[in-house]
Amino acid sequence: MNDNQEKVGTVNKQWLITIILCVLVGEIGVHRFYNGKITSGIFELLTFGGFGIWYLIDIITIVLEKFTDKDGNYIKIN
Repeated sequence: MNDNQEKVGTVNKQWLITIILCVLVGEIGVHRFYNGKITSGIFELLTFGGFGIWYLIDIITIVLEKFTDKDGNYIKIN
């Protein structure tokens, strides 16, 4: 595989926007809406980021590249 091909199951263009949205307005789930996770975004909105716990877990999973979009693709840096 050459450097121009993406790995199967990864999305690299969304990582920066996702982490910025999570850090700035993650308590209301905007990063989840952005990645197509509407149902969990609504729950995060209604609970203010799971009372802060879900919000912190999301930041950690995004940084560790374990956060997925609605299709199950990992949001990766590269």
